[in-house]
Amino acid sequence: MMTFTTEQAIFMNRKVGSFEIPAGSFSTFLFITILLFTSLNERLFVPIARKFTNNIQGITSLQRIGTGLIFSMVAMVVAALVERQRRSSAVDAKTQITAFWLVPQFFLVGAGEAFVYVGQLEFFIREAPEKMKSMSTGLFLSTISMGFFVSSLLVSLVDEATKGSWLRSNFNEGRLNYFYLMLAVLGLLNFLVFVTVAMRHQYKNQQFIATNDNGEA
Repeated sequence: MMTFTTEQAIFMNRKVGSFEIPAGSFSTFLFITILLFTSLNERLFVPIARKFTNNIQGITSLQRIGTGLIFSMVAMVVAALVERQRRSSAVDAKTQITAFWLVPQFFLVGAGEAFVYVGQLEFFIREAPEKMKSMSTGLFLSTISMGFFVSSLLVSLVDEATKGSWLRSNFNEGRLNYFYLMLAVLGLLNFLVFVTVAMRHQYKNQQFIATNDNGEA
């Protein structure tokens, strides 16, 4: 998505006054969001979730991953809507919408990645056998690199299947919004498979907050 979103910005209005923001700079919003959500995890999200779940962790590691997957799906839908509007304005009205319309999808993707990364690390560290904790952390990093490989493979397959009609160098001639919608559908299927498997997992140990008869901690 990063590559396509950066290229989208090239076809959008990136000016702030007389200054034109480089297209690649918009990825900064993604990294800022990841840092923001990672930082707020223990300070904000966990205390709020703890009030509802009575779980010391707030929510379980698998629930964090599931939340991240939901954010990612919503991000793809938003990305598709923004691209449809961008293309419509460029082709029909011959105008460029502001590139800051890309910020919401960066925000949602960043939030999703933050939840998934934290959830995965927690899961590997807490649930892995004692002698496999180091290996499991390495496996976590391997899944990230594998994701980039699968992403490249998916782009090649889609480009071949659509005869280059979806993904073109000139986005005004392609249908990038269809690609984003396809990613949303794949994300939904992935989420359903994840939930099916996650519901069968038995945690090694979970700590809950003791409450009195009035439901107070």
